[in-house]
Amino acid sequence: MPVKDLGFRRAAPALAVFAAVRLLGVAVLAVWCAAVGSSPHTLLSARWDSLWYARIAAEGYGYEVVLPNGDVHSNLAFFPLLPWLERLVSAPTGLSYGSAGLVVSVVAGLAAAWGIFAVADLVHGRRAGVFAVGVWAALPVGIVQSMAYSESLFTALAAWALYGVLRGRWLTAGLLAAAAGLTRPVGAAVVAAVWVAVVLAVRRGERSWRMAAGALLAPAGAAAYVLWVGARTGGGLLGYLDVQGGWGNGFDGGWAFARFIGGKLTSSAFPAGVGLIAGVVLVLWLYATCVRQRQPAPLLVYCGIVVALALCASGYFGSKPRLLLPAFPLLLPLASALARWRTVRASAVLGAAALASAVYGAFWLNGSGPP
Repeated sequence: MPVKDLGFRRAAPALAVFAAVRLLGVAVLAVWCAAVGSSPHTLLSARWDSLWYARIAAEGYGYEVVLPNGDVHSNLAFFPLLPWLERLVSAPTGLSYGSAGLVVSVVAGLAAAWGIFAVADLVHGRRAGVFAVGVWAALPVGIVQSMAYSESLFTALAAWALYGVLRGRWLTAGLLAAAAGLTRPVGAAVVAAVWVAVVLAVRRGERSWRMAAGALLAPAGAAAYVLWVGARTGGGLLGYLDVQGGWGNGFDGGWAFARFIGGKLTSSAFPAGVGLIAGVVLVLWLYATCVRQRQPAPLLVYCGIVVALALCASGYFGSKPRLLLPAFPLLLPLASALARWRTVRASAVLGAAALASAVYGAFWLNGSGPP
C-alpha cells in the first residue's frame, strides 16, 4: 500500500461532506418535529438504547426489566465504552448523560468519517475516499450517526484499526480493536481482521514484537467485559450469551429473519417482504463486488463478519439496518464508481441521497425508530 498523507487538509473535503449531510439530517428532523410537536433532542438522546446507555453512565450496571413473559432485559447487554465516555464528558460540562452521548457521537462521527476516508483513500484514492464518506453519511438510517448510540463510536474505532493493519501499525490496530471490543459485541469482527492481517504478514516473512503485541491486545477489551459479565451473573463463559438471550438475541444462521420475511410475503405486507429481500440481495451483491474487486483481506473479513452477524441474528428485525452501519467496506464499490463520474453528476446523486436520508430519518425517528 502506498503511503498517504492523512493530515487534516487531505481529509477536509470528506469531513466537510460528512458534516453537511449530518447537519441536513438534523435540520430536517428539527423541522419535522416542530410540525408534529415532538422534541428532536429527546428523539436523539433519550429514547430506545440511548436511555439504557445513559442509565449505565448514571448508575452503573445492575438494572433490568422483567417482561410479562418472563424474559429479562438486563443492561449488562450493553458494552461499557460509550457510558464511560458519557461520564467523562458530563463531569466537566454538567451536561446530562444523554446530551453527553450526543457530544460523543458528534466527535466519533467525525472520527469515523476520517477513518473511512483513510481506508478508502488507501485502497481507491482520495476522490473515492470523499464519496465513501458521503455515501456512508447519506445511508437511509444515517440519522443514527447523530444519536446517542454506539454505532459512530464503534465505526470510528473499527475504521482506524483497519487502517492500522493495512499500514502495519500493529500496536495501534491492537489497541483500537480492544477499544472496539468494549463498544459493541461485533468488535469480534475487528479482532478477526487484525488476526488475519497478522497471519498474512507472517506468511510474507514479517516478524516483530509489535505484531505479536497487537494480536494479543486485540481481543482484550471484549474478553475482559464478557468474562466480567460471566463472573457477575454466575454464568461463566456463557454468561453474556445468557444476557443476550434474555433480549431475544442470538445467532441462528438467519432462520428467524427468513421466517419474518416469509410472514411478510404471505400477508398484506407483501411489498415490505419484497423490499426486505431486495435489501438483503443488495447487501450480498455489494459484498460479492468487494470480493471481485479484491479488497484487502482484513476488510473482507471484517465486513463479512459484520454482515453475517447483522443478517443472521435472531433479535429485533428493525435493528438490522443500523447494525449494518459499521460495514462501510460495502460502500467502497459505490464510492469508486461515483469517483469515476463527473463531479456535478456525482454530487447531484449524493445530494439527492442525502435529502432522502434526512426525510426518512425524520419520519423514522418520529415513528418506530431504531431500537
